[in-house]
Amino acid sequence: MRQIAALEVRLCLLGRAVISDHEDGSAGDADYGKIGGSYSRFRQPEPAIEKRIWAALGDARTVLNIGAGAGSYEPIDRDVVAVEPSASMREQRAPSRTPAIDASAEDLPFADKQFDASMATFTVHQWRDMLRGLDEMRRVTRGPVVILTCDPDALDHFWLHEYALEVTEAESARYPKIATIAEALGGAEIQHVPIPFNCRDGFNEAYYGRPEQLLVAEARLACSGWSFVPPAAVAHFVSELTRDLSSGEWDRRYGHFRRQAEFDGPLRLIVAS
Repeated sequence: MRQIAALEVRLCLLGRAVISDHEDGSAGDADYGKIGGSYSRFRQPEPAIEKRIWAALGDARTVLNIGAGAGSYEPIDRDVVAVEPSASMREQRAPSRTPAIDASAEDLPFADKQFDASMATFTVHQWRDMLRGLDEMRRVTRGPVVILTCDPDALDHFWLHEYALEVTEAESARYPKIATIAEALGGAEIQHVPIPFNCRDGFNEAYYGRPEQLLVAEARLACSGWSFVPPAAVAHFVSELTRDLSSGEWDRRYGHFRRQAEFDGPLRLIVAS
């Protein structure tokens, strides 16, 4: 039955892939006007990941952040221009951040080679036309193009796959292949990005050793993949995980995650010079 449900999710995603417009302007398949209200509270930049991104930007002074959201991972010591199509996400940007421009990756309103570097974090899977968006990124950038994303082939290396197959299947169907991104950029360095135990950025794998956090509805809502699964599947996950945490079954099977300082999961940093 779980396999059938996962297939239904994939078919649903295929049908929704053509949907590009939402009331708040969100691009792609996720409607951040509905699910993004708690995003900035649960999706804080993780310093260890931030350090890697900033290092990949090199000595760039001008940086374009595409799909910028609330501003996580934007360097604070450089001139940043942010692009974000979702009104809900633009409203969550801190006063210290530059206001984001209402535009999409596929049609960037900038001149050729205008920026020293460009970046995109947890966003390429949201773009209506990723290849066109990557072409646009490359067009407006003189130097490095830096992308933080997830490897869809590594999303099952995590206990969540056992408890919420529908979620990992949905995410796997949405995230583009790492090789496809690298090829579109004309070649790139691929870095595995370890996830620290107390990761402040609340994507699913950030809770690899803190499973109780994924019982918090707002924490799940800050991960767009949960919005693509039926409510019954979410309820099943909450019931199963609550039961196994209470009985100690989760700790018997996966307790070693609580003792891991970091987790080498699906997170990848793609750097094209």
